[in-house]
Amino acid sequence: MVSTLFRQIKQYKKASLLTPLFTTLEVVMEVAIPFVIAYIIDKGIAVGDMGQVYFYGAIMLVMAFLSLLFGALAGKYAAAASSGFACNLREGMYENIQRFSFSNIDKYSTAGLVTRMTTDVTNVQNAYQMVIRIAVRAPVMLLCSLAMCFFIDVELSSIFLIAIAVLAAGLIFVMLTTMKIFDQVFRKYDDLNASVQENVSAIRVVKAFVRETYENEKFTKAAERLYHMFVKAEGRLALNNPIMMLVIYACMIGLSWFGAQHIVSGILTEGELTSMFTYVMSVLMSLMMLSMIFVMLTMSLASGRRIVEVLEEQPDITNPDSPVFEVSDGAIDFNHVSFSYKHGSGEETLHDIDLHIKAGETIGIIGGTGCGKTSLVSLISRMYDVDKGSVVVGGKDVREYDLEVLRNSVAVVLQKNVLFSGTILDNLRWGKEDATEEECKEVCRQACASEFIERFPDQYNTWIEQGGANVSGGQKQRLCIARALLKHPRVLILDDSTSAVDTATDAKIRESFAQKIPGTTKLIIAQRISSVQSADRILVLDDGRINGFDTHENLLRTNEIYRDIYETQTQGGGDFDQPNGTSEGGAE
Repeated sequence: MVSTLFRQIKQYKKASLLTPLFTTLEVVMEVAIPFVIAYIIDKGIAVGDMGQVYFYGAIMLVMAFLSLLFGALAGKYAAAASSGFACNLREGMYENIQRFSFSNIDKYSTAGLVTRMTTDVTNVQNAYQMVIRIAVRAPVMLLCSLAMCFFIDVELSSIFLIAIAVLAAGLIFVMLTTMKIFDQVFRKYDDLNASVQENVSAIRVVKAFVRETYENEKFTKAAERLYHMFVKAEGRLALNNPIMMLVIYACMIGLSWFGAQHIVSGILTEGELTSMFTYVMSVLMSLMMLSMIFVMLTMSLASGRRIVEVLEEQPDITNPDSPVFEVSDGAIDFNHVSFSYKHGSGEETLHDIDLHIKAGETIGIIGGTGCGKTSLVSLISRMYDVDKGSVVVGGKDVREYDLEVLRNSVAVVLQKNVLFSGTILDNLRWGKEDATEEECKEVCRQACASEFIERFPDQYNTWIEQGGANVSGGQKQRLCIARALLKHPRVLILDDSTSAVDTATDAKIRESFAQKIPGTTKLIIAQRISSVQSADRILVLDDGRINGFDTHENLLRTNEIYRDIYETQTQGGGDFDQPNGTSEGGAE
């Protein structure tokens, strides 16, 4: 885990090395100052020699200035190193997530990934800054202070060793009991973030069902659980201060008692005793800092493990060694394909699919919920890999293609249409970055999107809110279709992507496809028979198996499932899977 994290330091190695160097120099200057003070007292003030006072005073001022300078440099480089480290961690995770296949993404919740890139990275960033600065400062300060004390008076310094043992025992007890609580705390962050994300993304549903009170109560419970766990942990940590103060006062009493005897005996001078009082504070403060470092490291270890999980996650789908960089046409062949989301689990979503589609054909796909329609088309652009058999596009197994080339040749309009914050043109250019405005207008005409875009005051420069919140479902679907068309794909997949438009507009879109992109293979998943009946052939799926594959007329004669769907819808019973008569295909 540590090696994976440290690989993300990259260009900040220099700052990471300079921080402990300047911190060590800062501590050396600080530790030397009390020793100089002892000389000022003993050789200057005690004997009335102002020359010595000025001489050693000047040395002390130089040391104080150097300590300040080294401290400032250490702080500067520590901030640069820790912030850069955090930046690299976020970039590393984000970059790896972009390479994930759908099966990789399925392992993580969105809220979990957000938590890892925010809260967890911040914890590791803070811990790293403490490691390269405080974790260097505390031990160096401790060792230097002890060395100076033993140099002054070996017998009196034994008080420090006893104090260190007592303080260490108390702090270890506090830390061990606190670590377990912090491990539990970070497991609850994902739940809290998931609650926020779910509520915000579904705020319209929450308000429509008047569930604000319920959602507030659910969030409050999650927040209160975190609150109580943090209070419990911080309550234990609060014991650090009284334990430390108890040991400090005991040391001072011991030093005062035994130090006075040593002064009377002539073993110790007043200046040396004064410097030892300073060193006792340095020793015990160093121990306190070390205890806080261990607590912070404990908190960050849980976060570090979660970050490393994402960084080390290997994409299930990668480019072959010698990839093919051109898709010749849109012909598609499924050669006895079987597929499951969990490979080897035995729970197959698709069973022995043997299907052959010619380039330029329009294929309708219909079937009940969960029959494997979306799973089938996801294999074409290699979002998942098959368990058995092969998927061939343009005469080549999809596993032979360069992933970027394959996915640029297959345009997909998903069930859940996603638009991003930006103008309409910005969103359309996801299909082709350098597309001209005229190209964007042309694909919008093909997708029947131009008719509503041109009614907007700013037309193609109209701002789209995050997720397309300021456009209707049908408008969003048509923009997503236009975006897909801008790729000029070999294969166009419409996954129930006209369900929110009226039947007349649906018919116009299909007619436009036939005229404008005749060479593109079109796969149309739909719930409405009217959306697929004009297709060259229609695929009927049932429980992950092919139940029928033929023209509309032939299926009506030979396929019972297709005939039942057709009769239900044409007799006013509603779309497939909606026996109550409601329809997904209403107007916007």
